[in-house]
Amino acid sequence: MIEITAGATPPGGSWLQRGSHRDWLEVEGQRLLTFYRASRHPECGFAALDDDGRLPDDARPDTMITARMTHCYALATLRGVPGAAPLVAHGVAALQGALQDSEYGGWYSELPREGEAPSKQAYIHAFVALAAASAWQSGNTDAKGLLDDVLKVIEARFWSEDEGGMREGFSRDWSEGEAYRGGNSNMHSTEAFLQLADVLDQPLWRQRALSIAEKLIHRHARTNDYRIVEHFDSDWHEWRDYNSDRPKDQFRPYGATPGHAFEWARLLVHLEAGLLRHGESAPGWLLEDACGLFQRATELGWCVDGEPGLIYTHDWDNNPLVHERLHWPVAEAASAAAALHARTGDSTHERWYRCFWDYIERFMIDRERGSWWQELDHHNRPSNQLWSGKPDLYHAFQATLLPRLPLAPTMARAIAEGAL
Repeated sequence: MIEITAGATPPGGSWLQRGSHRDWLEVEGQRLLTFYRASRHPECGFAALDDDGRLPDDARPDTMITARMTHCYALATLRGVPGAAPLVAHGVAALQGALQDSEYGGWYSELPREGEAPSKQAYIHAFVALAAASAWQSGNTDAKGLLDDVLKVIEARFWSEDEGGMREGFSRDWSEGEAYRGGNSNMHSTEAFLQLADVLDQPLWRQRALSIAEKLIHRHARTNDYRIVEHFDSDWHEWRDYNSDRPKDQFRPYGATPGHAFEWARLLVHLEAGLLRHGESAPGWLLEDACGLFQRATELGWCVDGEPGLIYTHDWDNNPLVHERLHWPVAEAASAAAALHARTGDSTHERWYRCFWDYIERFMIDRERGSWWQELDHHNRPSNQLWSGKPDLYHAFQATLLPRLPLAPTMARAIAEGAL
């Protein structure tokens, strides 16, 4: 087990200030971008790659993957990476085309098969908004129409002013709403709203992000010993036994997910920085809760079963539940440690930052076939209990950018302003 104790900054000063470390992050980010170019689907959008970085013959265009790829390659475009802009255009065209419901509005989760009537999910629409904002910021003029369309749907269908958060899901024709509210979809809506506020210069979206954070973190997670409650009924009552029979659900697992605590910790620091940058009031609890979430996630998630790594979930008695190590929690943990170190200067966060990247380099990065393993088992061997293949660029690529960017504005705006 690796223990992190408070103390002086480790020898050599902060990695976050060293040009050699920043160069290492740049090389890793470029390696990831190269690998995921193959996820471009010939029909439309992007789809999941297998372990070797190949697009399977039966791969289907996926809206989440398409939106995330569009967002990432838009950031690459802003940084001057040749070949990235055509991939952004390909993603925007798919999000304006076959992945969008031309009859009822909104976006499918994936390209539907004939006769299917897929539901409409807030989680998907948050990523479409993120992609549209990044693409437009990167100079893709078609993305403005996409951005206008997704904002109309969010306003009309998902955002609830009365609830101060996002509704979860609807039937395809919007006639039936899901009697559920989700922490995951609201977290990614917070991320998207922060970027919308910066790209559109509209503070309303930042205030909506603050509303979600106050509800989910300050009201629920803080009073729950900084363990994030992910599931609620339609009246926002905690639904603690939700999916107790499906602990390995990809998006709505039972119990608490330390990876989301790290992700939220980072978002709270970005939210505080965004508010202060624009002369808006930033509640003191934003930093306090970010630190609380980070500390609790390390206590309950890191090396708690005798092996290095972050478990996927634990139960409400704080016992490890799903032991698999997914790639995205440790990517978010490294990014959160960087953000908290930048905000506080606390050397403890520097030590955690190094610890997380050492783990990623040792176990997660696949130097032979490319990208990162998306999932490892209890003993840090490649696994596919929750995820198969290598579908996701988003978390890993952002982890190579965020430590080199300011806390505000958000990534697309910051890169456009020359921060990186």
